[in-house]
Amino acid sequence: MTRTPTVTEFDATPHMSETTVNTDRVVVKSTSMSHSEGGWPKDVDFTEQSDVSRFRKKAEKDEDYQNSIRALGPLVGRCMEQNNTVNVYEKYFDGKQTNHNSEPPSAKGLAVFRDPNTKKRMATSIDWHPEGASNGKIAVSYSILNFQDKRVTENYISASSYIWDITNSNTPDIELLPPSPLCCLRYNPKSCETLVGGSYNGLITYYDLRKPNAPTGQCSPLESSVVENSHHDPVYDVFWISSKTGHQCASVSTDGQMMWWDTRKLGEPTDSIKLSTDAKGKGSILGGSSLEYNTDAGPTKYLIGTEQGMVVSMNLRNRKINNGVAVYDNNSGKHHGPIYSIQRNFTHSKFFMTVGDWTARIWAEDLKSPIVTTKYHSSYLTGGCWSPTRPGVFYVTRMDGFVDVWDFFHRQNEVAYSHKVSDASLSSISVEGSTQGGGQLVAVGDANGTVSLLEVCDSLAHPQPNEKATINAMFERETRREKNLEARERDLKRAKAQEEEKIKKESIENDMNDDDKMNEILKKIDSDSLTMIRDSNEDGSDDISV
Repeated sequence: MTRTPTVTEFDATPHMSETTVNTDRVVVKSTSMSHSEGGWPKDVDFTEQSDVSRFRKKAEKDEDYQNSIRALGPLVGRCMEQNNTVNVYEKYFDGKQTNHNSEPPSAKGLAVFRDPNTKKRMATSIDWHPEGASNGKIAVSYSILNFQDKRVTENYISASSYIWDITNSNTPDIELLPPSPLCCLRYNPKSCETLVGGSYNGLITYYDLRKPNAPTGQCSPLESSVVENSHHDPVYDVFWISSKTGHQCASVSTDGQMMWWDTRKLGEPTDSIKLSTDAKGKGSILGGSSLEYNTDAGPTKYLIGTEQGMVVSMNLRNRKINNGVAVYDNNSGKHHGPIYSIQRNFTHSKFFMTVGDWTARIWAEDLKSPIVTTKYHSSYLTGGCWSPTRPGVFYVTRMDGFVDVWDFFHRQNEVAYSHKVSDASLSSISVEGSTQGGGQLVAVGDANGTVSLLEVCDSLAHPQPNEKATINAMFERETRREKNLEARERDLKRAKAQEEEKIKKESIENDMNDDDKMNEILKKIDSDSLTMIRDSNEDGSDDISV
């Protein structure tokens, strides 16, 4: 019997479907309501003082009002006695310094500020409000620094930069509208409502938040320089400098120029100097990539980090000597790439730090070579800064998204703490505070335009006992060591030069002696030949006579 073949399939697995659900983002907006006057009866006009007085006299004679006052009197009196007995604002441990040595270093994220622009831009610089965390504002500049980037050549990129309130990470507080994307942005320490920025096309722009010149929430430049008299490359750093008017600033660019400006009149710079290794024009031009100015070190002193990896010191009091420009070590001491950050120590302004390639290096002002060099990091470094409250702590940002914290008070050969901030490359960092206080809030920007606000632990923010003297002694010790090494190197060079000179003189003397010997030999040969000739002549004459 033939049977028709049949195929039957069984599936015991349950059928399931995959779905994803994402909730809508809740946008929080801060609003307020102003209440000036209200609660009056309709027949009382609160703007008329006579009506108000008449109503109050009538209310005060009311028995219910009097009974309420009598009932509240003892209660209010008891509260006042309690306030006089206990001082709720008393600081029990005021003036006592806490030792945080036993606390391990740590940090936690507080907020994230994302660039509102849809096109990703780099957070090129971060600057805290001069009043610090009490004001809670940070100025962040955004730009794309990659040369001929497709995001710039193929699409329109917003040039806006923003001022953020650290208590509101959803929307920026103020939008700045420069003519070209900003590469750097600084608050004026004397006038907190004014800022100066350096643009990608070389312009300098001045902003006054009291005169926004734009709709609410936006601010256009109050003054702007002209292209013909500005930098020809991006302005990588700008600083407000000490002046009587508080309107002077200085800027550096990779076009090899440093310019001084008066923000009240930005038509042309008040002064400019070329960053040349030789004022006579024989040296090379150095492009400025970072700038440092600190009035504690001197109102005429500047430090410039260059894209060639060398450090340039400038003192306007010595303009007769190479325009006041002095170049630090350009051999083994220089960086292998651009110097992205340069900053003086807040407590010991004689010493400063540079960050570039894979290392951070500490220098002394009176030495041309670094006194301390960190070990090579596993990733390329993109920036760094000192802690304003702890003289032995500094931060460096890495290209792999980590922030490394060095604490020289405890150890100098290893990183004290590493914190993962972002998956993107970090681009800028700034620590809130001054030598008087702060140091706990750290703002870090990355290549995607995201600024992360971190809070470090007390051990990294509060100064340790005797830290100031210890760090100063360590830096001075390394300075003396480096000076001794330089003196030893000079002595070796001098001894080598003297040895070479001695050998040269001996060779000359030997040559002279050899010439004298040769002359004596020649004279002897001449005399011998003359004697032989004379003898032969005498023998010939004798033969003839015979």
